[in-house]
Amino acid sequence: MPDPRHQKLAQVIVNYSLALKPEDKVAIHGSSIAAPLIKEIYREAVRTGAYVYTQINIDGLAEIFLREASDEQLTYVSERQRFDYDFPTASIHIHSDENTKHLSGIDPKRIAIRQAANAPLMERTMTRTAAKELRWCVTLFPTQSYAQDAGMSLSDYEDFVFGSMLLNDPDPVESWRKVKANQQHIVDYLSKHDEIHIVSPDTDVTYRTGGRIWTNAHGDFNFPDGEVFTGPIEDSVNGTVRFTYPAVYHGQEVEDVRLTFQNGRVVESSAGRNERFLNEMLDMDAGSRYLGEVAFGLNYGVQRFTKNILFDEKIGGTMHMALGASYPETGGKNVSALHWDIVCDLREGKVYADGELCYENGKFLI
Repeated sequence: MPDPRHQKLAQVIVNYSLALKPEDKVAIHGSSIAAPLIKEIYREAVRTGAYVYTQINIDGLAEIFLREASDEQLTYVSERQRFDYDFPTASIHIHSDENTKHLSGIDPKRIAIRQAANAPLMERTMTRTAAKELRWCVTLFPTQSYAQDAGMSLSDYEDFVFGSMLLNDPDPVESWRKVKANQQHIVDYLSKHDEIHIVSPDTDVTYRTGGRIWTNAHGDFNFPDGEVFTGPIEDSVNGTVRFTYPAVYHGQEVEDVRLTFQNGRVVESSAGRNERFLNEMLDMDAGSRYLGEVAFGLNYGVQRFTKNILFDEKIGGTMHMALGASYPETGGKNVSALHWDIVCDLREGKVYADGELCYENGKFLI
């Protein structure tokens, strides 16, 4: 029996997150297991008068490629790939891994090489987004693998996912508009300040954001959403952060990450597990040891860590930092093939803006 929440999710993404209109050129990306949701999004998108096409993947192909490809194949980016990043005016990416650990046995160097080769594609997406030539949205189709990572049954995980998307509300779009209004007060406050100082157990770090643009994330680019973020001044980050939760990237888990910044750059790094992978990613390119994003998670409906960054970076009472590429629309200038969000719990922390206490025990005081 079809899950009516798929239809509801499709309606919200098509009409609210992306606000599709006639003649939009829309790409829908997902794997075959997500077919029930892909069909509903496709149906809603066609009804808007947009020109819609799909890119359906099969799980396991990335693992085959990264294991078997020659050095030349690892660094090759086809004209077709470049076209796919230039053609659409709107793009929907549905995360739907059947096995979230499918790349755990791959040499981190090969992942870094491929990621670096694809850097121009990521940069193109960011440039087109900042120029308002492209609208995109990332969402998730619940699978057994995601549920197992979260320590939940599939039915419980589905309830968690769709609940965090506010799909149980009578009017989800109106609910997300309220999220936008509430978060805008925080954006307005942070936009008037420069130095941000964060203190929590094993963490004492400062960065500056004067002249940068704080962004209100309310369900337009990520679904679910609930954060405010910007790109810090690249050489302004100083201090040490101990990230509370495991850092997950390409299915690799790195536990107890500790980073020390000096004039913006990571100068010391350690991890309780999988430190080699951490350091391979830090050494990916010239920009991978700098922060491209700083943010505060504000979705208090998400209260548990699930090993999926789409949800974990939104946990109410946390902050996250992204190593690598900046989003140009924030004014950030860091360029990298890497963009790796790592989360730190602030429910025992304090945040000062230009010396003024503005956040304590997981909530803004303003």
